[in-house]
Amino acid sequence: MQKRPTKSQGAHGRPRLAPQQVRIIGGEWKRRLLPVLDALGLRPTPDRVRETVFNWIHHQLGANWNEVDCLDLFAGSGALGFEAASRGARSVTMLDFHGPVVRQLQENKDMLKAENVHALRGDAFTVARDLAARGQRYDLIFLDPPYQQDFVGKALPLCIALLKQDGMVYVEAEYPLPQGEETPDWLSPWEQVRADKAGMVFYHLLKLNDNLHENKA
Repeated sequence: MQKRPTKSQGAHGRPRLAPQQVRIIGGEWKRRLLPVLDALGLRPTPDRVRETVFNWIHHQLGANWNEVDCLDLFAGSGALGFEAASRGARSVTMLDFHGPVVRQLQENKDMLKAENVHALRGDAFTVARDLAARGQRYDLIFLDPPYQQDFVGKALPLCIALLKQDGMVYVEAEYPLPQGEETPDWLSPWEQVRADKAGMVFYHLLKLNDNLHENKA
């Protein structure tokens, strides 16, 4: 999470505080409530969306969560990363730019005794490049950045070098990712496996096109 001022408008344009808790909906810590900072614009992925998304992911992975390494580039509340860890992911690396947010992630990790979770502070784009240069690869990348700052278009190209073969990227945005003739260059390497909308949230599960897999191999 970098700056999130544009995500925090309520129904009448007034600033809206994020919920103070987020609930894990599946796995070992199902129904556990995790504290979330009252930070303007901090927007945990809603329960309904997470349930759908993790059903999609489970369908793709089968029951092999214990072989899955995850990266959450804009962790924020940690709702996505802790959900993956609860379901048995081998490792979950959570990244956020703001110190207080990272401290809250670390406290939640300690409360859950989540040995498979690692919380880091840093700039998402810089850290993504560093991880790729060090040869780190992931089966699943969560990409839920601040709205209206073009972070999806900047981050998706970096994910190509971070994915394992047949890896997936979950993208959450305030708009549907364009397809067909409207597809921008940064999106053209990707195939939309699933996509849906809940309220004003558009969410997508992506994989690299087959020709990209062949080039990486």
